[in-house]
Amino acid sequence: MQIDSLRKLYEEELKDLHSMERQIIQALPKMIKAASNDELKSSLEEHLQVTKEQLERLDSIFAQLGKRGQGKKCKGMEGVLEEGKELLEEDIAPEVLDAGIIAAAQHVEHYEIAGYGTVVAYARLLGERAAEKLLAQSLVEEKEADRKLTELAEATVNAEAEAVAVG
Repeated sequence: MQIDSLRKLYEEELKDLHSMERQIIQALPKMIKAASNDELKSSLEEHLQVTKEQLERLDSIFAQLGKRGQGKKCKGMEGVLEEGKELLEEDIAPEVLDAGIIAAAQHVEHYEIAGYGTVVAYARLLGERAAEKLLAQSLVEEKEADRKLTELAEATVNAEAEAVAVG
């Protein structure tokens, strides 16, 4: 596809986000299963549900555009998730793995925050007010997920991982 306008770039970025969310929905259950910290498991389970809602929002936006969201694979997210998958395959203490899962999840969140921030700006400029509102909601959710992960890491998980290394 030739990208010769901001609208086409916007649609391509939306497809990228759609692919990201589908990939995350596949990856999160493995992270949930691997986590040992109950709060981390709960946070990841909650975000899995939010991610499904975000995918539905994207489907709604594509329906409004008369387009399909599928057909593109976000290679950047594929790489970020592959790094997280490699961590899950390591011989690693459960407490240290939890800290690593948070780091991997935050890499995912930051990538999504960049993507959603971009399409919110494009939607605003293109006058796509309904889409802008839906995308902004997803952006807020991604920032909130990142904040919760940071709090969990700083409150307990990182200290538990350090205690294993010291112990």
